[in-house]
Order: sequence, then C-alpha cells, then structure tokens
Amino acid sequence: MVSIMKISSNSPCPCKSGKKYKKCCKPYHNGEIPETALILMRSRFSAYAIGLTDYIVKTTYKTNRGFSNPEWKTEIEYFTDNTKFMGLKILEVKNGKQESFVTFTATLLSKNNNDISFTENSRFLKENNRWFYEGGEIIK
Repeated sequence: MVSIMKISSNSPCPCKSGKKYKKCCKPYHNGEIPETALILMRSRFSAYAIGLTDYIVKTTYKTNRGFSNPEWKTEIEYFTDNTKFMGLKILEVKNGKQESFVTFTATLLSKNNNDISFTENSRFLKENNRWFYEGGEIIK
C-alpha cells in the first residue's frame, strides 16, 4: 500500500523549482493540465516524491511498456515508498508541437541511503491537447 506523503501547500515544491508547492505542481496534481512537457516532467517528479501513483499512471502514454504489466502500479508504489527524492535538475528541453524531450538528472536515495540517482532523456507525446510521458532512455 502506497503512503502518500503529506505536504503543505506552502512547502517548497518537491520538483525543486524554487516555488511553493501550491504555486507549482499542486494545481496539476489537482487536475489542471500541464501546458508543456517540462511542466509535466516536473509535476511527475513531484508526484513520485509524494506518492501520487494515480497521477503517474494517468500522465503516462498508453504505449508505455508499463501499461502491459499488471504489476506496474504496485511497482510504482513500492518505488515511491522506498525512495527519497532529493533533487531534480533539468539539463535540456527540446520542444515540439506533438513530441518533446526533456533530459534531467534525478537525485535519489534508497531507504538505506544508497545513491540511485540517474540521468534520463524522456520523450513526451501530445494527444488530445494533453502531454504524456511516453518513455525514456537512461543516460547514466
């Protein structure tokens, strides 16, 4: 069972934007549609950080390999419960009208404080005026 981290609206946003959660990712977690792939990327990082599994699933493109795995949601819940989301650094954004790419580094620690950070080039697709995470390639 996933534990959703309680976060105050006035807390710094988990995506490390420097804004308060209420002025950054919270509106998207509450149903507002991210206008860009970068905003979706940041809101997904925050969703992982606070355990909003449904948001992660809802913002993933239907051809992502996770959708064919019946254990996918459980795996996301396990990951969010057992990971400390320490930081997000955006390295590059390539914007397109229907396809965009965001390269980022996620600084993560396992529950026993092992560094499990990674850098990924993520692909986002736009369908019906909504951005979705399609997949990513781990760079390091």
